[in-house]
Amino acid sequence: MMEMYRIEKPELLWLLLLIPLVWGIFIFLRLQKRNNRNKLIDRNLQSKIIRFDSIFKPYLRLFLWSVSLFFLIVAMANPQMGSKLEKVQRRGADIVFAIDVSKSMMAEDVKPNRLLVAKQIVGRTIDRLVSDRVGIIAYAGEAVPAVPITSDYAAAKMYLQQLNTDFLSSQGTAIGQAIRLAESYYDRDDADKILVILSDGEDHGEQAREAAREAAAKGIKIITVGIGTDTGAPIPLRRDGQLYGYKTDARGNRVITKRNQTLLYALAKASGGTYIDGNNSYEAVKKLMQLFKNLNRKTFETTRISEYKSQYQWFLGVALLFFLLYLITNERETLWLRKLNLFNENNEENEV
Repeated sequence: MMEMYRIEKPELLWLLLLIPLVWGIFIFLRLQKRNNRNKLIDRNLQSKIIRFDSIFKPYLRLFLWSVSLFFLIVAMANPQMGSKLEKVQRRGADIVFAIDVSKSMMAEDVKPNRLLVAKQIVGRTIDRLVSDRVGIIAYAGEAVPAVPITSDYAAAKMYLQQLNTDFLSSQGTAIGQAIRLAESYYDRDDADKILVILSDGEDHGEQAREAAREAAAKGIKIITVGIGTDTGAPIPLRRDGQLYGYKTDARGNRVITKRNQTLLYALAKASGGTYIDGNNSYEAVKKLMQLFKNLNRKTFETTRISEYKSQYQWFLGVALLFFLLYLITNERETLWLRKLNLFNENNEENEV
């Protein structure tokens, strides 16, 4: 039997930093208290005036409190153990998203900008998928794989969020390269192969249409999502998030980037696909999901670990035990402990 462990809410473990913080504050206050007392009371008189003031007990109580808090936080994070491997049959198609990350995608004719709208569409679409595999390609002057074909939606969305216009150094809109790269993503012939291109369509070559026809011959259906307006907008230039100007041409004129619906429609038509207006991200996601509803999906098996059981109760029990010990332990020195002098507390030289 294979056992696997995981933490359901690992972000709560950051609370463990409270423990060294409290210890630091405690030691600082103890030293301050000692210094103040030494200023007010002669050291030779302190043992007679201040009786049964334990040096060790406050540290013991803080230790008990710290251990209790440690196990309480771990319990809140909920450690889980899974020990059952099971074969699960799933039906899915392969969907690849090709996202334009060229500078023109920073235009703000749709809010907040074209690229963020494209990422919203992809992210919300992935949220609605169940068993399809997804992949992500980023392209500008060239096309590169951002996420290989996978059923790990969380990982795909994590890498999706990292895409920006600095992801690729070469600028342009190489849709043709993105289409040809997508062909390497599909490794199953009995399920539908879908390529979703999200772009403003500013491609300056004919190779995109040729690549779309070649993809169609290999059974790849292209869905294009056009983002941007027909009137267009300037391309903002930012440094450290601050706007400092707009892109200009060789003559110093401000460049206006417009959505090229004609090209995007032609690419979709060449492969028997569909063109979608992407300016309204919610409507675009709805239309994509309607198209995905009728996909031909292949049945395949995956292995997963199931039946994760929560183990927080053990940590909570230990936390309660140490908290009870904390409650029954007082800071005053007990008479029998004073007589035993286990911690040499009568020696003022050891006082902290």
